[in-house]
Amino acid sequence: MNELYYGDNLDILRNKLKNDTIDLCYIDPPFNSKRNYFQIYNNIGTEDQAQAQAFIDTWTWNALADRALQEILTNEGGRYTHQTIELLKGFHAVLNCSGLLAYLVSITQRVNEIQRVLKPTGSFYLHCDPTASHYLKLILDSIFCARGGNYLNEITWKRTTAHNDAKRFGANADIIFLYAKSSSCYQFNSVYQSYSEKHLSRFKNIDSDGRRWTDDNLTAKGLSGGGYEYEYRGVKSLWRCPYETMERLNQEGRLHFTSKNGIRLKRYLDELQGLPCQAIWDDITPINSQATERLGYPTQKPEALLERIIQASSNEGDVILDAYCGCGTTVAVAQRLNRNWIGIDITYQSIAVILKRLEEHFGQTVVDAVKLDGIPKDMASAVALANKKDDRLRKEFEKWAVLTYSKNHAIINDKKGADKGVDGVVYIATGKHSTERVIFQVKSGKVKRSDVAVLNSDRLREKAVMGILITLKEPTSAMIQEAIETGIYRHPSFQRDYSCVQIISIREIIEDGKRIDLPLPHDVLKTAVQAKTNKPLQLPFDHSDE
Repeated sequence: MNELYYGDNLDILRNKLKNDTIDLCYIDPPFNSKRNYFQIYNNIGTEDQAQAQAFIDTWTWNALADRALQEILTNEGGRYTHQTIELLKGFHAVLNCSGLLAYLVSITQRVNEIQRVLKPTGSFYLHCDPTASHYLKLILDSIFCARGGNYLNEITWKRTTAHNDAKRFGANADIIFLYAKSSSCYQFNSVYQSYSEKHLSRFKNIDSDGRRWTDDNLTAKGLSGGGYEYEYRGVKSLWRCPYETMERLNQEGRLHFTSKNGIRLKRYLDELQGLPCQAIWDDITPINSQATERLGYPTQKPEALLERIIQASSNEGDVILDAYCGCGTTVAVAQRLNRNWIGIDITYQSIAVILKRLEEHFGQTVVDAVKLDGIPKDMASAVALANKKDDRLRKEFEKWAVLTYSKNHAIINDKKGADKGVDGVVYIATGKHSTERVIFQVKSGKVKRSDVAVLNSDRLREKAVMGILITLKEPTSAMIQEAIETGIYRHPSFQRDYSCVQIISIREIIEDGKRIDLPLPHDVLKTAVQAKTNKPLQLPFDHSDE
């Protein structure tokens, strides 16, 4: 069963996922790498607030962060190792109550739970940038190694080819840490990258059957492990294989006798899988504006990256977890590679993107089989979402309402406190090459007639042909009359009349399945590439020198 959870991943990890059930977990937590490091460290600075807004909204020191730190320092529930507690004490002394400490505390809580839900053979990948990677590695050591786990790799992913910076070396790489829950018993499959054109040029010899090959050394001279000393076909040397093996290779036509009385091994191109991957990954390109898999999600990672991780540390039928699943790259690749998966995200926009991506990759049947948790299915759960006290979730009710009613076609307005009464916008088709705007407002509290008048005023200011008011409370008769009096919009192509302001209740959305009934020109969530095979992606050749 594939599972998609909408909500705080800490709550879901603790209350929904059991011990020792996950084979592989990959996370890519949000962290704004553009924010100046020293301003994070010292908790000062006046850089462009728009640029840093994502970081500020997610990682500010507040009551939630303080409560989380106290949970760790007091070892609430006996969850944490002595090493983790002492480490966070040190971080607090050095970083004070800063945004960076809020980030580290949050990651500590969640990775601690991830370690618990991993199987004894499970693996964990944490994707980050160098801004805080040195802190994060210490946290991972205190959680995994202190419990008998193992640090395996620090992978460097070259995510861009060049990055100009006049005052330092270009920051063009991300860091991916790999840990195992056990120090010895963990899953790892060798993975390979494509040969470069330079390497392929070495296979210049061709047998009579058309097979390309290059020769390789058979002598053991200089090897610390010793070898086998004998004479073969008139050539005496210290060989890498015994005489019997040399005879077999000769009978199979795998020996190359050189013009200088040497003997070398034939290596055929069609028998080689590629170059074994090392800890520097420079052959996977990032998602750019022209990429066919691009969804417009700001931190989207390429499928090839997740494919390599999933193939290296899991097998078909294993369970893959992404606790910050964003636009669902991990989920989509796990589905394509015949793994089971669990995705968690705190924003409904991400859930909407993932469901749409799965539908367009694999079809509605796959979507119908997904277990959805946390998405309002009745009025009680809708009211609970609307009344969340956590500031991080204060707009989630609005997003869910607008995206659900608009069938994921709306554009959400994320400008907190400056939305001018507009929670979302959808574009409707009015001709072959023309569109008009429809705006949304969402109300979760008491509503009255004046709310309709305000929406109509905002509609006129925004030059929108219609305004849709989505309300948790049932509209009053005075509100309905006010909406009627806002006037009529006649669609030029359909010749259908619509009230300039429409009122939709959450009850109608949930119980009646009511959805937008307007001609929509295209999807806001960019159509994903149709997945027609579970075969691995073919990466381009690496043109760099080896």
